[in-house]
Amino acid sequence: MMSKVYLHPTREKSLLRKHPWVFSKAVERTEGRCRRGDTVDVYSADNQWLGRGAFSPDSQIRVRIWTFDEKQSIDNAFFTQRIQTAMTARQHVINQANTNAYRVIAAESDGLPGVTIDKYDDVLVLQLLSAGAEKHRDKILWSLNKCFPEHRIYDRSDVDVRKKEGLEPIKGPVQGEVLAPITIRENDVSIIVDIENGHKTGFYLDQRDNRYISAQYMEGADVLNCFCYTGTFATYALKYGAKHVTNVDVSQPALDIAKAHIELNHLPMAQATFIKQDVFELLREYAQSDKMFDHIVLDPPKFVDSKSSLNRAARGYKDINLYAMKSIRSGGYLSTFSCSGLMSSDLFQKIVSDAALDAGREVRIIKRYSQASDHPVATNFPEGYYLKGLLCQVF
Repeated sequence: MMSKVYLHPTREKSLLRKHPWVFSKAVERTEGRCRRGDTVDVYSADNQWLGRGAFSPDSQIRVRIWTFDEKQSIDNAFFTQRIQTAMTARQHVINQANTNAYRVIAAESDGLPGVTIDKYDDVLVLQLLSAGAEKHRDKILWSLNKCFPEHRIYDRSDVDVRKKEGLEPIKGPVQGEVLAPITIRENDVSIIVDIENGHKTGFYLDQRDNRYISAQYMEGADVLNCFCYTGTFATYALKYGAKHVTNVDVSQPALDIAKAHIELNHLPMAQATFIKQDVFELLREYAQSDKMFDHIVLDPPKFVDSKSSLNRAARGYKDINLYAMKSIRSGGYLSTFSCSGLMSSDLFQKIVSDAALDAGREVRIIKRYSQASDHPVATNFPEGYYLKGLLCQVF
């Protein structure tokens, strides 16, 4: 007999709109044994069946819905079908970008809450970030082997958010060995991915489209690539005719890979500079010394971890955009991003607008950036939209 979760009156509205989360304050009572990760049926206060999901007693998100179909079981076939559907939906993206690396499963947006799976050539990198995902680990692995035979699998569930689900971080090989960085390709660019130590699951697949778009505005340009990580924006820039690129990051290992990318793609090393320094400090120095560039890329790490940190993050975004604008030649470009899901597009645009006013520059938005199309946003889960950016022309 399935355990049951009953909601307070009127708290079923979001589930009727197929939003996959039930928050703890919406729960009135439970029936049966509701342990971490257990599959439960969710009912309204008047006993209407609403959905079937995973129970998480430690999280503010008390239930994450697997299915809104009462006849559907959460078994091997369920996970296999969800993965196969996601693979089919991405085939156009794979072909268009000529890539062997893409996001296979984007959690709630692919109907698998708390599950992220990325493919790098013949290696699948797994992140299970919810109690339900961890509970069904064996089923997910079985389905991956069915859909991707002869692939190696590596677990990067080493994310702090697991603690909110009562789970410990996990990291390491699951199937086969991953002994060295992997080389992937996208848009005819070769990229080195360190699955074991790299950010996220090893790389920022979500910026694939934006790397290509921004490069179209870099021909003959002197480019400053801030928070460069492994320098892929700069690699694209040189491939598409940039005059010079300057990569800035606080991580020397990241800069070393950025340098390796120039060599791997047979691009002119003499047209690249690598600086290990805090971006905030360097941008202030450039603004004070009237150092100018034709195109500046601002792709900072996630500044917003919670709603309480939003104001502080907004100040950080404003600072870097203000100082960058002061260092762009008239008619030049700024590619500026936020990967913080809690930072709305409207707020981000307002921050950039305020930075332009304080910098004394006239700025026009000529294009909006978003996450790559293998990172879809389900209409019933707007929280899946997290990466936003603006291509601005500065005068």
